[in-house]
Amino acid sequence: MAAKKVTAAQLRKLDRQLVDLLNERAAAAIANGELAEARGESAVDQTASGVADPAVLKYAIENNDGPLTANAIQAIFRELLSGIRSANQPIRAAYLGPAYTYSHLAAIARFGQSAELVPVATIASVFDEVEQGHAQFGVVPIENSTDGRVADSLECLARLSAVANGNGSGESGATHVQICGEVPLRIHHCLLGRGARSEIRRVCSKPQALSQCRNWLAAHLPGVKLEPASSSAEAASLAAAEPDTAAIGTEQAAVNNGLSVLARNIEDNAENVTRFAVIGARAADRTGRDKTALVFEAPHEPGSLADAMAIFKRHRLNLTWIESFPIPSARGRYLFFLEFQGHPAELRVKRAIASLQKKSLRLSLLGSYAESEVVG
Repeated sequence: MAAKKVTAAQLRKLDRQLVDLLNERAAAAIANGELAEARGESAVDQTASGVADPAVLKYAIENNDGPLTANAIQAIFRELLSGIRSANQPIRAAYLGPAYTYSHLAAIARFGQSAELVPVATIASVFDEVEQGHAQFGVVPIENSTDGRVADSLECLARLSAVANGNGSGESGATHVQICGEVPLRIHHCLLGRGARSEIRRVCSKPQALSQCRNWLAAHLPGVKLEPASSSAEAASLAAAEPDTAAIGTEQAAVNNGLSVLARNIEDNAENVTRFAVIGARAADRTGRDKTALVFEAPHEPGSLADAMAIFKRHRLNLTWIESFPIPSARGRYLFFLEFQGHPAELRVKRAIASLQKKSLRLSLLGSYAESEVVG
C-alpha cells in the first residue's frame, strides 16, 4: 500500500493515534472479557487453552494489506495480546534456559514478552517450577523432526504418570501438571561469529544443532572442529570471546552477544521443526480442533500392543504421535506415549480411553490441547 511522504510532526501524530488505539483495544478486551470471562475461565486458563489468540492473529493477518509482512503483523498482535493478558493477570512461565535459545523463542511465541519468562537449568526444573506453583506454565521440547524424541521430557512425563497412578512420591501440595498446549517452532539455525568465515577453526553448539547442520558444515567448513556445548547460548558466548570460534544459534543470540550472522538457515532439513509442550495445572477446554496425549503400559505378551492400537482405528481416532520409553529399573517393560486428534469431552474419545484402560497395566492422561500451526 503506497503512502505519500509526511512530515515529522505528522509521524508523531500517527504514533500518538497508534498508542491511543492500542490502549483502546486493550481496554475493550479486558472490559468485554475477551480473554477469559466470556468463556467462564480465568485469564490464566484462557492463555493455556489457546482459543482466542490464534483467531485474533489470523484475523489480523488476513486483513493486512502491507507493507508490513504477515510475520510482522503476527509479532505485533502477539505482543499486544501478551500485554493485555499481563494487565489483566500477570503470567509467569518457566522454560529451559538460558535466554535466546529455541526454548526461549517458543515461550515468547506462546506467551509474548510481556509475560514473566523464567529460564531454568534443566527440563526437570521446568516441571518442578509448575508442580510447586512457582510458575503457572512451563515450556519443554518433546520432539524434533530431525532428531526425534526429547528423552528428558518423556522421562518427566513418565514420572508424572507414575505419581498419578500412585506409584510415585509426589510432594504434598504439589500441582498435578498436565500438557495444556503445544508450540511447533520452525528451527532456523544461523552461523554466528566475530570474524570472517575463513578464520573459523571451531564451531560450538548443542549436539542436536551440530547434528542438524552436519551436511552444511561438511560442505562449507570442512575440517573445522565441532565442539558440543550445553546450549546454543553458551556457544554464542564462546564465539564472542574467541575470534576463531563460531556458534550455531539464533539471530537473537547474535544480537545479545554482539556477533555477526555469518550464514542463515544452515539446517540440513528446511522443514526442521521442534515441538514444545506447554505444561500447566489443567488441560485445555475443547475447541473442536484438539489433540489428547496419554501414556500407558501394555501387558508384556504377544499381540497386546496391536490390540491397543486397534482401539483407535475402531473409534476412528487419528494417531499423531507414538513413542516407546523404557521404564527405569524394569528391564523389558515399556511405556507408550500416544497423541491423537480428539478431546476427552467427545463420546468416542471417552469410549476409546475406557477400552484402552481395560487392556493396560496402567494408563494416565497427560492432557488435551488445541492443535497449533507451525510458527517461525
